[in-house]
Formats: sequence, C-alpha cells, structure tokens
Amino acid sequence: MELEEGYKSQMETLSPVTVRYHKALTFYRYYLDKSVPLIKERWAALGFLLFLFELRVVLSHKWYLSCYAHGIFLLNQFLGFLTPKFDMSLQQDEENKELEAGERADEFKPFIRRLPEFKFWHISVKATLIALISTIFNFTDIPVFWPILLVYFITIFFLTMKRQIQHMIKYKYIPLDIGKKKYTSSK
Repeated sequence: MELEEGYKSQMETLSPVTVRYHKALTFYRYYLDKSVPLIKERWAALGFLLFLFELRVVLSHKWYLSCYAHGIFLLNQFLGFLTPKFDMSLQQDEENKELEAGERADEFKPFIRRLPEFKFWHISVKATLIALISTIFNFTDIPVFWPILLVYFITIFFLTMKRQIQHMIKYKYIPLDIGKKKYTSSK
C-alpha cells in the first residue's frame, strides 16, 4: 500500500506530459509483453509492414536509398540473429586443449543467439515503421540510380551469407529451430 501511495505522489509531482508519456509507455510495454508468445502473428505483422513499405516504394518510384538503408539494417540484424553469443573459435580452442589433455567432457552446449528472436523482431518492426514514416516526407527522398543499389545489396547479401554459412559449417552449429523435435516411443 505504501508503494502505491509513493507512486501516486510521485506521479502527481510530474508534469501532465510526463504522466501521459509514462502511461503510454506502460500501455506499450503491456501489449508488447502480451505479444511474446504469439510468434507467428508477430512475424506476420512484420511481413505486412514490410509489404506496405515495399509497395509504397515501388508504386511511388521514390525512396530507393531509404529502402537500401533499411535492407542493409535488416541484414545486419539478421546476422546478429544467426550469430552465436559466444565466440565459437575460442570454444573450439578450449575443446582442442581438452582433447590434448585427454579429459574430453561431452556436455551439451546450447546455441545462444547474439540477438534473441524477440529483440530481432522488435528492432525490425521499429526500423520498418521508421522507414515507412520516412516515405511521408519528400526531403528523405534522395535521388539515386536504383539498379546499382539493388546489385550492390544482392552482392553484399550473398557474400555475407556465404561467410556466415561457412562459419556455421566450420563450428558445426545450426541457429534455426525448425519445428519441434518429435520422439517416438519404443514400445
């Protein structure tokens, strides 16, 4: 009860704008927390936002540089999603030292992402909303020759993914959990 009264007295001393900001932030966090278990719905919403942004760019024939920057940002976030949190080369060196010493411990080491799935989704949604809002203003439309940007983006994408896949093969990890593993009973 004291905590509630202290919170109310603190909110009374703040300006009305600050109080509304805190209420809006609480509202936002509440629904963000409720969206955590809704994985398919969250990604479908992001897909819809991406579709709206791309549709806006294609139909207006503008904002190609914004689209390119948005694509590079999402590629960077995707790499964070695919990359392990801990450096695999250091772990590999430690395992080699254990093998040389003859004390190999076969323990399960789970894959921990550098950028968790929810944060990846949340950052991608915010970036897509910012990119979509930027298409409202003409001063954000910087004229460029878009085919060069497209070729450059495709080149960067394939080179980066090639390097990431080579890293995954070298250190033997799979960052994607596709479906739940099903076990059959031995009866």
